Amino acid sequence: MRLTRYTDYAVRVLMHLAVHPERLCSIGEIADAYAVSRNHLMKIVNDLVNAGYVASERGRLGGIRLSRPAAEIRIGELVRHTEGEAGLAECGACIAAPACGLAGALGEALGAFMAVLDGYTLADITRRRAALGALLGTAA
Repeated sequence: MRLTRYTDYAVRVLMHLAVHPERLCSIGEIADAYAVSRNHLMKIVNDLVNAGYVASERGRLGGIRLSRPAAEIRIGELVRHTEGEAGLAECGACIAAPACGLAGALGEALGAFMAVLDGYTLADITRRRAALGALLGTAA
């Protein structure tokens, strides 16, 4: 399975916030750290705020932070949110679908993939905060 860029960037935003739980971060700071578009991140952050992953504070001294502890954010849950519940293939329109076993195999594979991601939290993937902060150009 290949995750979309949207999911990739959503994970990066949450990782950045998990590395800096003690302060508010700006979208510009995150965009600069990963060398990605601020406009694209603004859309993703808005979605993460609406979904309850991120809290935002407006104003000159505002920014964003995780809305709950990193240990409570499951990676599988986040991927389901950003990718939706679509399968690995569009079998419904295929003429062979009624007699083909591929849909079942792909469904089983996707279930196993998501089960592995469900075993990890944001805290798990950001345990090396200092090293991540150094790579992102921000002190952790």
